[in-house]
Amino acid sequence: MLTLQVLLNGLVLGCLYACIAAGFSLVWGVLNVINLMHGSFIVLGSYLAWLAYNGLGIDPWFTLLIAAPLFFALGYAVQRGVLNRVIAAPVLVTLTLTFGLDLILNNAMIVAFTADYRKLILQPPLGVLQAGALVLPLDRVLAMALALVLTGALYLILRRSRVGRGIIAVRLDRDAARLMGVNVKATYAVAFGLGAAMAGCAGVLLAMIFPISPLTSTAYLGKAFVVCVLGGLGSVPGAVAGGLFLGVIESAGALAFGPEHGITLSFALLILFLIFRPQGLLGKRGFE
Repeated sequence: MLTLQVLLNGLVLGCLYACIAAGFSLVWGVLNVINLMHGSFIVLGSYLAWLAYNGLGIDPWFTLLIAAPLFFALGYAVQRGVLNRVIAAPVLVTLTLTFGLDLILNNAMIVAFTADYRKLILQPPLGVLQAGALVLPLDRVLAMALALVLTGALYLILRRSRVGRGIIAVRLDRDAARLMGVNVKATYAVAFGLGAAMAGCAGVLLAMIFPISPLTSTAYLGKAFVVCVLGGLGSVPGAVAGGLFLGVIESAGALAFGPEHGITLSFALLILFLIFRPQGLLGKRGFE
């Protein structure tokens, strides 16, 4: 029974990891930009949920309807106004630029909210879902379900919409897509906006479970990076597979070695995959 409880905890955590990583993987795979702002976008989404609930009484699941367009607009503006100017530069340039923008955003949140940890506490609490000896808090179950819905929505956008097909075309061959009439600059901005929207919505969901502080942005960024490597770059199913895999391994590792070793396990997996399977679980060898 303990094994099943650990597995359930890992699956819940893995769904949240998949939601965290899907947008990061999209931006990295399409724009070849390692967006170091991703963790701060997640924390900013958590603060949005905290402010909406404590200031306006809006439940987090309704805050998602605000966060998605708001963060999409923010990401679109950042890409068109700043990143697009250096998008053809070597990856080190865009890496440094997003690092600088992340410092600005993270320090702005520290000034606005301080570095103190805050917690979004639902009143009344949602309670727990219990089946025999198995126990799952309902807030985590709800966050897991919404994370899957968001990740599935991103997958459908990429596979079924005209914009999504344009993003995939640019990812596969930018020059050929341009010859076929795809507006590459606009597609880059839309992809970055979708990545930011996923980050903001993930932050809203995480606010229901974990404490909120600008100091947690680095941890979220690290999780996104590890999941992308585990699952395969640029793939939404890969993000889901990598997130679930990491969540189960961390949950089992927390039982075996203690929760303080979660980061150690994450980056140990990262190193092993980079050595033995650099394309990830669902990636293809040799694809760029």
